[in-house]
Amino acid sequence: MALLQIFDPKAPPTPIGIDLGTTHSLVARVVDGRPECLLDCDLQALLPSAVHYRADGDVVVGREALALAAEAPKETLVSVKRFMGRGADDPETRRLGPYDFAPAGEAEANSVRFLVRGRAVTPVEASAELLYALRSRAEDALRRVGGAVITVPAYFDDAQRQATRDAGRLAGLEVLRLLNEPTAAALAYGLDKGRETGTFAVYDLGGGTFDVTILSLDHGVFQVRSTGGDARLGGDDLDRALAASLLEEAGVTEPSAGLVREALDAARAAKHALTEDDRAEVVLRHPSGVLKTTVTRARFEALARPIVERTGPVCRRALKDARLKPEELDGVILVGGSTRSPLVREYVKSLFRQEPLTDLDPDQVVALGAAVQADLLAGQSPRQDALILDVIPLSLGLETMGGVAEKLLPRNTTIPAARAQTFTTYADNQTGFELHVVQGERELAADCRSLARFTLRGIPPMPAGMARLEVTFRVDADGLLSVEAREATTGASQEVTVRPSYGLAAEDVERLLLESFEHAEEDLRTRQLRERVVEAEQVLRATAGALAKDGGLLDEDERAEVDGAMQALREALSQPEDRALKHRTEALDRAALPLAERRMNRALERAMEGHALAEFEELVKDRALHPHLAAGAKED
Repeated sequence: MALLQIFDPKAPPTPIGIDLGTTHSLVARVVDGRPECLLDCDLQALLPSAVHYRADGDVVVGREALALAAEAPKETLVSVKRFMGRGADDPETRRLGPYDFAPAGEAEANSVRFLVRGRAVTPVEASAELLYALRSRAEDALRRVGGAVITVPAYFDDAQRQATRDAGRLAGLEVLRLLNEPTAAALAYGLDKGRETGTFAVYDLGGGTFDVTILSLDHGVFQVRSTGGDARLGGDDLDRALAASLLEEAGVTEPSAGLVREALDAARAAKHALTEDDRAEVVLRHPSGVLKTTVTRARFEALARPIVERTGPVCRRALKDARLKPEELDGVILVGGSTRSPLVREYVKSLFRQEPLTDLDPDQVVALGAAVQADLLAGQSPRQDALILDVIPLSLGLETMGGVAEKLLPRNTTIPAARAQTFTTYADNQTGFELHVVQGERELAADCRSLARFTLRGIPPMPAGMARLEVTFRVDADGLLSVEAREATTGASQEVTVRPSYGLAAEDVERLLLESFEHAEEDLRTRQLRERVVEAEQVLRATAGALAKDGGLLDEDERAEVDGAMQALREALSQPEDRALKHRTEALDRAALPLAERRMNRALERAMEGHALAEFEELVKDRALHPHLAAGAKED
């Protein structure tokens, strides 16, 4: 006898966790304290991350869309996650699929727009279709769906996170939080296994991205100690390497878009088969005939090994940042379908010197962790003591005079985080500040990635160094940055949510980090020289201003000495060198010292005019007897 499923109309909406993946996407919920993935009508948890646009305007998502990819490759968007936050002018963009791109107007110059059946489609819109399908699956099972936690790669930057959140909103979801995928996996693993303490590495090799996170679990507190990754490395790269080899074997040099899709599908099927078997049969139809070949595991691993080994430096750097050795880890958690490969598991074992943990499904563990976090945020979990402390992957800061990058939030700072720093004006009568927000590890702003520029205006003219600008950086729990600038004397302020228009390339990520180590000494010398130049220019400007106003306080010899020191410093600035600038700046300071002393003495004399010396002696004596009055006067 069939049973009816009963829904309580008074029950609160069920929060859900979503793993929006490159190859597959999943949705999960928590029931009776345990997370589980929701299945479709075919009892499948995995939804292929493919979106097909029909000629009649209908949109097809999932397996049906993937089946249409070979015959309609330009109308079927797959692995769209790799385009999230990417610029249209990025050379990697056109390498990722056989798509046509809409010409970008001035407003869309830095965003990808696919040209599909005469209309422009953004990665956000395509991702929203996937999220809508997952939302519909959840509503079929739960009737009432609450807020959603959506996972993102740990190395997604601000643009990619904003794009993911926008896709969720477009799909009609209340996005509770964006959660880093490795952190979600650790959350699911730690609570599912009842672990209370331990330090773990999460090795996450998905379809389009790679992340590694080192985190500690201490009685419900998940503390991320370091994170690293490559936003453009994943199982798709393994597929492309094998597909290119198959096309070369078939003698095809200029494949059509449809043939590229067929080769990629054949390569992916062979990769999956080689997880269990030593060989896989491949049939590839091409214009000159049919290629029937056997792909051995050895052939595939020879192609895949250089790609997999690109994860090694990232993992070693994450361990170094966490100040740990591989043997100090309590376990290595595998995440992502690509970690099923024997080659990947063997490499991870050699890298971390221990057998990786494989008892949870690597395809589902991220979605399960997202569901746990959604349950916690909704206040429905009996385990309310779990706390997640994530980190930012790259330093955030401002460009200061001389092009120096001043870091306000260093990488691996725990989020949410806020930090303020006070700056001042460089020139006299400056009525505004132009702020340039940058991201990266190098000492100069030009070597970091530009995130945003904005200007704070309305500051009254003041001498250089008098204005006080307090800049506050805030990174929320989703890893999104906002910057506030406030001038202390006027109260003028401006705030901007940083929304860069395209994402970090993998090579950019590697450059930002690796070059910060390779060029550390050179960068430090360059920074010191830039700061020395700024200091010298300020001393010259201040001395010139003092001479113009009070040059008569010096005799001819003193004036000649100051003029000579100024000329020597100008010559040093024409070909800057740190030691020469230092010596000549100090020489100008010494030469100008009599002028500074006489100006100070004259200012004191003017202040004392009309007053008896006894008044000042009495005031000093009174403050000595009543120090609290002196403190109060200072505060005023």
